[in-house]
This record gives sequence, C-alpha cells and structure tokens, in this order.
Amino acid sequence: MLFKKIYSIRTMSNYQISFAPKKEESSHITVDTLSVKKAALILRAFNHKLRQQILKLIDTHDKITVTEIYVKLRIEQSVASQHLAILRKAEFVNTERDGKFIYYTVNTGRMTELNQFVSELLA
Repeated sequence: MLFKKIYSIRTMSNYQISFAPKKEESSHITVDTLSVKKAALILRAFNHKLRQQILKLIDTHDKITVTEIYVKLRIEQSVASQHLAILRKAEFVNTERDGKFIYYTVNTGRMTELNQFVSELLA
C-alpha cells in the first residue's frame, strides 16, 4: 500500500483517513474520503467512450437535443438519456430549455477544470 510506505495510519473513519507524519514531515495529513469518492465519480463520468462521443457530438453542433444525439450515434433514447444524466451530474454539459426541447451544450469551463486537475495530478 502506497500510503503505508510514507505514512503510518493514525485514524480512519467512513469519511476521513488521517496519517501521522514521519520524522521528516511536519504536519498531520487528513484525507477526506468523501471528496475523493466524488472526484473519482467525476473522472469516471468522463472516462467512458460513449460519453466522450456524446461530448464531441455536442461540441460539433454547439447545442443539440437528446433526439439528435441518439439518432446520430445510433443508440437507444434511454441509453442517451442515461449518459446525459451522468454528464449533467458531473457538470460536463449545460442544459437550456426552449419550449418542450432541452438543448445540451458542453460546459467548457468544467472541461478546463478537468484538464487542469488531471495535469496537476500527473505532475
């Protein structure tokens, strides 16, 4: 386990794990496991081939309805709706209602945040 090599685990609960610093470290470290779980769900929302295709399709059309998405990708309407719900929950898409239609657009600000986070994580 990576953490055991660097830190000895001091306490653990359902929402936090605390690590006692070694001699060369100065401060106590607490990891919020709930936040880590939420971040993992956001990364998983993006890391799916069909959802990436949906995002690219939305981007090429600026704004698009769920009907246009499932017709162009040749998938079931329910499948498109389920994946769009995941993308909405992760805030990767914005919605705009116009009468009975809901138009989807890519949330480019969120994409920038995702890109920065991944770059920092891998640095």
